[in-house]
Amino acid sequence: MPLVKMKEILDVARNEKYALGAFEFWSLDSAQAVVEAAAELNLPTILQAGFIECEFAGGVENLYKLAKMVADESPVPVALHIDHAEDFDFISSALDAGFTSVMIDASKLSFTENVKITRKVVEAARPYGVSVEAELGKLAGNEGAVNVSEEEAAQTDPDDAVRFVKETGIDALAVAIGTAHGFYKFAPKINIERLKEIAAKVSIPLVLHGGSGTPDEQVVEAIGHGIAKVNICTEFVAAFGETYIATQEQPQYRYSIPSLFGPSKQAGKELAKAKMKLFGRK
Repeated sequence: MPLVKMKEILDVARNEKYALGAFEFWSLDSAQAVVEAAAELNLPTILQAGFIECEFAGGVENLYKLAKMVADESPVPVALHIDHAEDFDFISSALDAGFTSVMIDASKLSFTENVKITRKVVEAARPYGVSVEAELGKLAGNEGAVNVSEEEAAQTDPDDAVRFVKETGIDALAVAIGTAHGFYKFAPKINIERLKEIAAKVSIPLVLHGGSGTPDEQVVEAIGHGIAKVNICTEFVAAFGETYIATQEQPQYRYSIPSLFGPSKQAGKELAKAKMKLFGRK
């Protein structure tokens, strides 16, 4: 079926208290792994790509073509999302290419500047009928040296979230509640109480970034309190990469396209399927 707007499937997910996995993709086989997993579970899904993935694939147009080709053959809805864009021109190129959702990440800026650029993206996206996600608060990186007070201070303020959603008109809000991008070097702990406060005041779908490696029970609890989208990148990439290496180390391995790349695609599919089962409708 044709690519769908992310807002359409996220609104349902939040209302029914489940979440959709949003998986980073960079190639035809990575897109197929995600969508085939979703089709087997009869769940909508989200393919997403940031600047790095788009550059690797030769541009946003190439990833749009790959996603459209896979979605057209899919029996379940698929949204195509730009992840963590910081540049307005990059977002504009994604809108022109045909992406059905974009994320502007101006969370490093002041609240006022974040509102200003986010509202500019919303105004640009509306004529295309494209959903917009934005972020408020700051996620930790990969260092793991963040102490409790620093981590808490960087998390999303519930009252600021209310103002931000009202002043920008976004469709989904990525919140900082204790997760981090990449694999953890410290024990993660999602701030559920902070999430509850935000969810009670903000009606749009909430997004959990840094889903890779976050304990399953914490993710499930967060989904019960307003999280409708969980981003998965590092674990998905690792499933491909680790299997690619292990495949070649098998005794008497012989090179061929299916024997080398097939197991990696299957590993990515199984990882995506496991995440979808964890996040999905019960």
